[in-house]
Amino acid sequence: MALNFNTDQTAAMLAGTSFAAGLNVYATVATLGLLSRAGVITLPSAIDALQSWWIIGVSLGLFGIEFFADKIPAFDLIWNALQTFVRIPVAALIAYAATSHLSPGMQLASAALGGKTALRAAVTPSPEPVSNIALSFGEDVAAVSLSWIAVQHPYIGASIVVVLLVIVVLVTRWVVRAVRGLFRRVREA
Repeated sequence: MALNFNTDQTAAMLAGTSFAAGLNVYATVATLGLLSRAGVITLPSAIDALQSWWIIGVSLGLFGIEFFADKIPAFDLIWNALQTFVRIPVAALIAYAATSHLSPGMQLASAALGGKTALRAAVTPSPEPVSNIALSFGEDVAAVSLSWIAVQHPYIGASIVVVLLVIVVLVTRWVVRAVRGLFRRVREA
């Protein structure tokens, strides 16, 4: 039996899937399409096209490419820079389109949430590959897992997003302080 969502559940589900799309848009699109194809969920009509075998196939193919591209240190930086122009707009558009039945304020909030990525930009430039590979693999797992959780348990998925956003803010603040401290020490030297 496919799940149908009320307005609050749709907003909660979109919070989870939008965040997941910010981590890995291809894994998220493929997961949503496959869950819809399997009859687990009924996608909002505005994003019903995600269940097309063409979209699922292309998403799985690009996910496969990204899975390996993210693990190659030099190529990882270029790939993620290029994908920023894909990830953020696609995640925002999916969130905006899927909330077409909600108020304009909720649509904009969903689109803004769908367009976020911060932690990846802070870690990708690091010269050692182990943290990049671990983070990339973690993002892949998190994108698929969070998409599934958001669909099956929208409020739990939204709660996870809130916790992750708090962590992103704290890590970002820590990175900014560390960089400022580094520049301060360089200036003083």
